[in-house]
Amino acid sequence: MSDAVLALAALSYNIHSCVGTDRHYRPDRVVELVRSLNCDVVGLQEVDLRARAEDREQIDFIADRLGMQAVSGPNMVDHRGHFGNALLTRLPVRSVRRTDLSVGGAEPRGMINAVLELDGLLFRAVVAHLGLGAAERREQVRRLLQVLDEGASDLPTLVMGDFNEWKPNGGALRGIDRRFGQSLAPRTFPSRFPLLPLDRIWVWPRAGLKRISVHGEAAARVASDHLPVRAEVAWDARDLPQAWKDACLKNGGIHLRQSGGQG
Repeated sequence: MSDAVLALAALSYNIHSCVGTDRHYRPDRVVELVRSLNCDVVGLQEVDLRARAEDREQIDFIADRLGMQAVSGPNMVDHRGHFGNALLTRLPVRSVRRTDLSVGGAEPRGMINAVLELDGLLFRAVVAHLGLGAAERREQVRRLLQVLDEGASDLPTLVMGDFNEWKPNGGALRGIDRRFGQSLAPRTFPSRFPLLPLDRIWVWPRAGLKRISVHGEAAARVASDHLPVRAEVAWDARDLPQAWKDACLKNGGIHLRQSGGQG
């Protein structure tokens, strides 16, 4: 870890509108759970901007309590407001692109594609929520990858979300696995007795993933119907794309710490 160029912790969590398995609306429980996991980047799904907490929108309440900034990615809009994804972070946000992943007459879905900065170095954080049907998910994966490959495809990348894929390997997520490496598939749903690996985090380059864990303590089993997934990430200089290193050196005299003389 001492040779890490980029080191951070990331969380993916479907908060179910802050309605717990006890059917109580308690945004404060989500706040305390996320705070206890101490992450730099948090991807949330099923954030209900139509709901209020202490006379504020739900996402503003959560972000303020955590001391983080929020990037909203609404998938659904009605007369009451927005519902969808959100990205929370303590880090500077350099750019944001929101993409509609909705397919046909199915429930609206979407993704947030943000470029963040850590110690002068850029990386990409993606938050997505895919649909319930296998064919729907395959089309959404195709679009997601198309968007990511259109832009800065050499940026170190986190892909977080509720992907609604119950198969541990393959399924509709084969395209993401081919692009970013096989995802680990810990069971996260339903939170009281987790059976299905719906919530995933991909880290690219893959060598940066040091640990992934599901948090199933008693509080988490009540706060939402999904359990949160946490990834510890640390990319060494030798792990990172050469194009990214070249751009860093060109644009700011950023000194990448080398490990064992390799770059």
